[in-house]
Formats: sequence, structure tokens, C-alpha cells
Amino acid sequence: MKDANEENYLMLSGVQHFRFCQRQWALIHIEQQWEENVKTIEGQFVHQKVDLPLIREKRRDKLIVRGMPVKSHELQTTGICDVVEFIEDPSGIPIMNESGTYRVVPVEYKRGKPKQGEEDVMQLVAQAMCLEEMLVCDVPVGYFFYDEIKRRVEVPITESLKNEVRALFKQMHQYFGRQHTPKVKMGKHCKSCSLENLCMPVLNEKHNVRAYMEGYL
Repeated sequence: MKDANEENYLMLSGVQHFRFCQRQWALIHIEQQWEENVKTIEGQFVHQKVDLPLIREKRRDKLIVRGMPVKSHELQTTGICDVVEFIEDPSGIPIMNESGTYRVVPVEYKRGKPKQGEEDVMQLVAQAMCLEEMLVCDVPVGYFFYDEIKRRVEVPITESLKNEVRALFKQMHQYFGRQHTPKVKMGKHCKSCSLENLCMPVLNEKHNVRAYMEGYL
């Protein structure tokens, strides 16, 4: 059950949107706007199995939990990890109803292949920070499973990345508190944005008056 303060917690997955484009995050999380495209539908298909809530599966020395809810009071966020693996390890932590000790590894499923930007990494690091706070443990690495290349990519969870996540959440809370939607900042990312039709970046960007008149004439 959430306490009163948790009602104001932000969605963990929003940090990916915010790192990709602050305006996209605000349109989704403040203005509650959304539009499907091929990429978002493919992403939903990839998550159909892994998002089944709290499915537990034991494979030899590994306990696999799918759709695990997580939260962080430090970041003031709640979310769901696609998969959390608990792997038997003498230096790990005890798990309720299981013998032995385990190290904790989040695995995030993504459509496509590794991106040049760090938006996916921010989401995975935020998940690791939630797990560290909830389970009082260290989570030194996490993994992505990219559907297009069908393999895992390891991500070290560094203090530098954690500090970047903290800074992003601080800014997100400030914007959300003010209900502030940033203005358009056009870039290459606009071409792959699912909200391009709602954002209308070309119409919303300020144009040079002379260039506008030359184009109009």
C-alpha cells in the first residue's frame, strides 16, 4: 500500500523519456498525451511475457522474478523491473523463503538494438538504485536484452551514472511540481519520437522571421 507521500512519486520509466526529450516526458507524464506507432507496439510485444506480474522461476542456482515492483524513497519513484535475477553467491544477501544468499541483477528488455544515447541506461540504473535501497545490497551490474540482436548487453552501475540519475529525477520533480512542459528543442531524436504528431516540433519551434517570410513568399 502506498503512503500519502508516495502518491506524488514519479514513474520510474519516465527517466528514459526525460533523458531522450524533456518535452516528450512532459507531454506523457504531465499532459497525459500518448500516441502509438510501430516502435511502441513492437515494444509492447517484447514485454508481453516479461511483464507478467511477480512470476517466479527457479533454474539451478538462479531465481528469476518477472514484473517485480520497485520503488525508491531517495528518487521518489516507483516502477516495475522486467526481470530481476537472484543468483546464488556467498557474498550475496538472503532472500525470504529461499535458502542461501544471492546477488541481485536487473534485466531490462528492449526492442531493437543498443542505442547511441543513454536514455535506456538511465532507466536500468534507476532500477538498480531502487533494488539497492529496497534490499540493502549492492547492484554492480545490470543487463539489457535487445530483441533485434537477441543477446544481452552488460551495463556497469557506476556512481557517476547514479549521480546523473539523481540529477534527472530532481529536475523531473521540479518540472512536475510546476506542471511545466518545456518548449520544443528540435534534433535528430524528433524523427524517432512516437509523439511527433502531438508535439508538432516544426510548428512550435521559433523561426527566423526573414526565413519564414522567404519560405512563405
